[in-house]
Order: sequence, then structure tokens, then C-alpha cells
Amino acid sequence: MRRPVITARAAATFEPVGRSVATARAFVRDTLQGWGCADIVDDAVVLTSELVTNAVVHAGTAADVLCLRNDAGVRVSVADRYPEREIPLQNAGQIVVHPDREGGRGLLLCGALAARWGVEYTAAQKHVWFQLDLPERPAGTRSAGPALPVDALPVAETRVRVAVIQIDRGGCISFWNEDAQDLFAYDPEQVIGKPLTDFAAWPHTPGTGTGIVEALQLSRWEGSYGIRGADGRVVPVYASHLRVRDADGEASTVCLLVRDHERAILQSPQRTPAPDSATQAAQAEGRPSDPFEVFIGSPAPDDLDGLLQRTVERARDMLDGDAAYLLLATDDETELEVRASTGLPSARQRFARVPVEAGSGRYGSARMPAVHEDLTAVPGAVPLLSGTGMRSVVTVPLKVEGRLTGSLGVAAEGAGRYTNEEALRLQFAADRIALAVERARLTELEKLRRGSLSFLVEASDLLAGTLDRDQTLALMAQMTVPTLATWCAVYTVADQTSEPELSYVLHEDEDRIDGLKTLLMKVDPPEPVPTPGARVWSAPSDAAHDAALRTSMRSLGLGNSARPSTGPGATLATASAVGGETVVLPLVARNRVIGMLTLGKPTEEHFRQEILELAEDLSRRAALALDNSRLYSERTAISQSLQRSLLPPEPLPDIAGVEIEVIYRAAGEGNEVGGDFYDLFPIRDGAYGFAIGDVCGTGPEAAAVTGLARHALRLLAREGFGGPAVLERLNTAILDEGARSRFLTLLYGELWPQDDGSALLKVVCAGHPLPLRLRQDGSVEPAAEPQPLLGVMDDLELYEQTVTLDPGDVLLCVTDGVTERREGTRMLGDDGLTDVLTSCTGLTAGAVAARVLRAVERFAAEPASDDMAILAMRVPQLQAG
Repeated sequence: MRRPVITARAAATFEPVGRSVATARAFVRDTLQGWGCADIVDDAVVLTSELVTNAVVHAGTAADVLCLRNDAGVRVSVADRYPEREIPLQNAGQIVVHPDREGGRGLLLCGALAARWGVEYTAAQKHVWFQLDLPERPAGTRSAGPALPVDALPVAETRVRVAVIQIDRGGCISFWNEDAQDLFAYDPEQVIGKPLTDFAAWPHTPGTGTGIVEALQLSRWEGSYGIRGADGRVVPVYASHLRVRDADGEASTVCLLVRDHERAILQSPQRTPAPDSATQAAQAEGRPSDPFEVFIGSPAPDDLDGLLQRTVERARDMLDGDAAYLLLATDDETELEVRASTGLPSARQRFARVPVEAGSGRYGSARMPAVHEDLTAVPGAVPLLSGTGMRSVVTVPLKVEGRLTGSLGVAAEGAGRYTNEEALRLQFAADRIALAVERARLTELEKLRRGSLSFLVEASDLLAGTLDRDQTLALMAQMTVPTLATWCAVYTVADQTSEPELSYVLHEDEDRIDGLKTLLMKVDPPEPVPTPGARVWSAPSDAAHDAALRTSMRSLGLGNSARPSTGPGATLATASAVGGETVVLPLVARNRVIGMLTLGKPTEEHFRQEILELAEDLSRRAALALDNSRLYSERTAISQSLQRSLLPPEPLPDIAGVEIEVIYRAAGEGNEVGGDFYDLFPIRDGAYGFAIGDVCGTGPEAAAVTGLARHALRLLAREGFGGPAVLERLNTAILDEGARSRFLTLLYGELWPQDDGSALLKVVCAGHPLPLRLRQDGSVEPAAEPQPLLGVMDDLELYEQTVTLDPGDVLLCVTDGVTERREGTRMLGDDGLTDVLTSCTGLTAGAVAARVLRAVERFAAEPASDDMAILAMRVPQLQAG
């Protein structure tokens, strides 16, 4: 069998950290889109994501990703450094991996999505590869869009005219249809045989870009230009050109044209830009058409200045502009610096700086692609072009892994020269060169700066991964020691009136931590000054030296008897550990000082300026993480307090002759208020009300309805209203909440213990799971009929039903968190709950509720994702004799 011919290759290695998975996905997506393989990008990204996850997360090794393009499609190989791991296969070759498992899905997806796949072993690596073949483009749907409302459809004339013009190999018009005659007012005999260039108003500067003659020679072209009509006016059109040949091999170009505002009729959005002439020439010669090389030219300049100058010149030519410029972000990314330009005055060239953020006189379009059709209408929108005569400009960001590294702009002297189409073309070019420019820029920076960027990314990920205050404090210290400092102390400030408190101390030598903590406890804490930057703090060093001197003098005076418990050695070691430079950085979050980060060096050591800048950047991230943990703790406490306030006070009232048991479980992490509630309360002598309900959703809105329902039920019931009247008035109150209202399912009833040992109940079930009645003989049946839920409709007409619980009978009421308990596609449901209740004959109310809860918990391995409430009522059996 013929071996496939490799036409392009791309490789990258990813470290064994979680963020490498996202980086690998971006690498494969960019590579395949650059190769023009957009049809298989999504499948390739999914498979790569799973295989790289297996390598860097589950195997814990680096992952080598290799992409090869061949004449049939694309082959992607992912290699890890854990070759002894077995592939989970059975004899029949089927993958024994459950789709719901976290690991092992990569091989399952390979078998489902790839045309071919396999595993290869070497002494040091295991390679998992897959091949995705390019589609053969059978007849059928090429692209489709969603159904849209009429007012969202593009606007066109009542009678849409599509001009069909055919151009022969000499560039002359050979066919002119009736719609072309209507659009441009020329009869066919007036135009046939004449060059199209006599009528086309082509937006082109001679010597640069693609002209109309070149466009007619391309196999396919799509874009905007103008046609001069018989009255001399230019009609803006959107055109689609297709190069064809007849049976005799004669080539011609068919042009379809519509009015420019009707471009949606012909325009076909492309996922990747169409190849230009250089790309086509490379493909025709069988050479790899790397998008970067095609854009920048081969070979690419080695130096940064040469690369940037080549970039602006090619960008200007590509968009037929009068000027172009490229700005690079400064080290702190607060400003953009002009590093290359063409067509601009010398004063606007290198080293001119503009701020990045939006605002008056600032470069507001740096982070997103932007098109300015007329700069005279928005003075100062692009300060760099003020006074240059440029009126229209398109700018796009240069980004590497989501970080702004620069901006590329092309400008023209005429207004309205650029649209979103040109912005997409320029963005595609910027994406191709961004990494190369960044690499060249990084060669100008010191190794410490490169390490600093990596350090801050890792620190941000770690700090963002926890909302626990103590863990955040520990992470702050562990990230600085020993990377930035020898020791670290974190002070926290509870509020503006509180003194700073020493919260965490860490030293690279664990034996020094206790002595360092003792020393710092004796020193007045630093002032919580909000001034940014690091300031020197000499108090620890001075105190350590004084303590060491006093201890040494006492030791010499006392001899070997009654030596200090710490000993001179420990004190001197502490003094040596903190004897160098000590700096304090404020932890400022939301315009308030919430603490201080203190970093120290041992004797005779000082901090480098680069380290202090890095520590300042870290302190800002750490402060926000620490304040987020505080806010999270406060929110959790408030939520839990609110949740308790929505439940009835303990203990529940005792009802003579009726056993009552309630179990309530709130789902979530403790910071969300649930929507389930229950209540049991006396109405009047011998009568009790009970309720169990579920408000749609969670959070403050659900809590408001929960509180409204519980308090309204008690108030209305004690006013003497019956069950239907109580619920109808509650329904009106919920609807009165307006936008905050939520629908509510509610089971409400009234209970009267009877002298003969039974209990009389009157219940109304408004959209709630039906209560179940368990008789002494083990039979289970619904004790009510379903009625409309509350909070949806006005004018509810509800009715109550009477139920008599005989001695030994049980009434079970639950919320949908019980019946909708899931395990995969299985659900406990009403039938499952009935089966559980059937087995509860003879049990007390408490035992019934406990058995139902155990059944719900054991139904699935995962914790419950919904609140649940269980209310069990049982009439005890009469005692004989």
C-alpha cells in the first residue's frame, strides 16, 4: 500500500500541568486552520484534548504533540513518558471504558471519530495516534444557518437582481444578463466585447495588492467593488467570481453581482481566509504553504526590527493601505510602543507610546479588532494618526495565549476604506505572526523576566483555586519562599480600626520558623499604608540583633547554669535569618488595605529590583484572592443564617396521638439558599397546619418566596381560612412580587387528632409530588389529587380533600429532590419511592423517614444536587387492653 506523502509538519511539547491541555488545543486548532483543514478541526481538537489530558493529568508526564499533513488528511500523535501503562482492550478489541468515567475516554473517542488510530511503544514513550481524513465534498449541504425571526433577516429589495456577467480569457465581457441590464442601465450590445476594466471601479493602488486583472485569473474570488452605470454613477456591488472552462478547454470567469447592501445573498463566510496568490503558487509547486512564511516572506528576518518592518510593509500592501504601524506592549503591558511603521511621519515612528486602556486620548481599540471608517468623526480615537491625514484605519491585536503583546494597524487617506472583512483578514495575519514576534521580543528580555511571567501565571492559578482563607495565606507564603525571599510573614487587617495581626510565617529552613514567629510577635507590626510598591522595614532586623546581643551577654554572665531556654545559638540563628533587607508590600483589595506581605533576606543580602517588581505584582493577585476568601466566608455565613431563618423554629410542636418526623437536607456548598421548605404549627386548639413546598430555583429570589410562603401560611391559617383560601391568597401574594416571583409547588394540610385514635386530614396538593399513604396491610396509595401550582395563574380554583389516617397508617410527604434522584439515566421516581415505602410497614415515623433518606442516598454514588425535605406522619396503633 502506498505510503502517504507528508506535506506539512508541526510539533510542540507541553509540560505536565493542567493548563497545558488548553494550550495543546489551541496549538492543534491554529495548526490545522493554517493548513486549510477547517472541516476536521473540531474532531482533532476533541481527540487531542482527551489524549493530552491522559498524558499530563492522569499519567503526570509531559506530552509531545506532532501534527502531520498528508495527501489524505491529517495525522496527530500524542506521546507521553509512561510507556508501561497498558491499553484497556479486550480480546475482541473493544475498549472497556465507560463513557462516564473521567479517564480513558481518549481511546474511546479515537475509535468513534478517527478514520484510523493506533498505539506505538518505544523504550521511553507511548504514542497514541489518530488519522482524520478530509471529506470528499459529496453533493449536499455545504453550510447552513439557524432559523431566524423575520426582523433578524438581512434586508434586500422586493425584487432581488443578480447580475450574471461572463468574462473571456482576454478580460472582455462575453455575456450580460437581464438583471445586469436593470442594475447598470447598459444594454448587452453596449458592453459585450469590451473589457470589464472599462466599467469596474476597483479599490486598488497600482503596484500593491490584488488588481481586477489578477482577481479575474484566480480560481475563485469574492469581495466588493463598484460598477459605473450608464448615468456615470458608481453602483457599489458585492461579487462572487468563479473561473470555469468549457468542453473545448477555453477558460472564462463567471461573475455574480448584487448590490453591496444585499451582499448576504452571495457572501459565504469562511472559517479561514482564502489563500492568496503566494499560497497558491506554493501549492502548485508542491511546497508547504505555511501561512506565516507566505505572509512575511521566506526567509523571515532574524532580528526583531527587521521582522516588524517586514510585517508592516506586507500588512499595508495586503490591504492596499497608505500607512501601517505595529506597536508592542511594554514590560508592564500598560502602554503600547511604536516599533515599526511605514507611510507615517518620522515623529510618529519608533518609541512613540500610547496607553492601552480606553479613555480620552488613549488607544481604546488595542485589545479587540476595530474599524474606524472616518477618524474625523471621532477625533482622538487613534492618537497616533492625529494630524497625519489618515481618515480610515483597521487595527487588530497581537495576542499570545490570550495575552496582549501588541497591535497592528493599517490606515488609508480615504474614508470608509475598511470593513469587518478587512479586519478578519488582518487578524488572521496578526495571529500568524504574533508568536514569531513575541519570540523575537522575548530574546531582548532577561531570563528573569521570562521566569516571572511563568511564575505569575502559576500563582494566579493556585490562588484562584481556593476560597479558604487559611489556605490562601499558606499559598501566599509558599509561593514567595524560597523563590522570591528567604522568609515571609503575612499580616492581616480585619477592618480600618483593627491592628494588623500576624497570621502566617514561613522560612525556607523549617527549624527557623518558631524563632522567627517569636521575634515578629515582639515587634510592632508595620503600618498598613496603601502606598503601592515595596518599602524597607528595619524593625525585624534591629530587634533580632538586639535580642542576639542580650542573649549572648546573659549567657556569658551566667555560665552553663540556668541558660536561657532558647539558647544563644537559636537567637543568633534567628538574627542571621532576618539580618538582611526586609520589605513590606501592602495587600490592597477593593481600595482597602487588608494586610501586608513581608519578605526578608538573610544577613548582608538585598532584593533585586526585578524581584521587588515581581513581588508587587504577586501581592496584588494575592490581595484579591485573600479578600475573595473573606467575602466567600461572609457570604456563606449569611446564607446559612438565612437558610435557618426560613425553616420553622426547633423543636416542632408535639401532637398528641400522632408521630411526626422531618428530615431536611440542603444541597450545594453551604453558600446557596435552597428552595425547599417545610412547616408544622398549631392553628387552634386541637388543629395543626403542616406544609411542605419547593420554590423554583435557589438564591435570594427563591428565599424571598420561601419566607413569604411560610409566614403567609401561618398567618392566614390562624385567621381561620381553609386550605383552598389560604393557597389562593398565597398565590396572589406571589404574583404581586412581579419580576421576583417564582412558581411554587406546595402541599398544605390541616390535621385533627380524633378521640378514636385516628387522625383527620384535609389536604391541598398544588403541583407538588403527591403525598403517599401507607396502610397497615402494606398497600400504598396517593392521598391527594394533583392541582395547579402557585405563582403561575390568577384566579386559581383549588379544593381540599379529606383523608383519615387509621391507627398504624403513615402519610409520607417529600419534595422532588427525593423523587428526582438520578444515577445516569435512571431516576428513583414515584414508583421507586412507593417501593421503599411499602417496606416500611410497622415502622415509626422516624424510622420511615430514615429509611427513605437511606434509599435516596444509596440510589446514586454522587452527592445529591437538589435540596430534599421528608415529612412523615404516623398514627400509632392502639394498645390492647
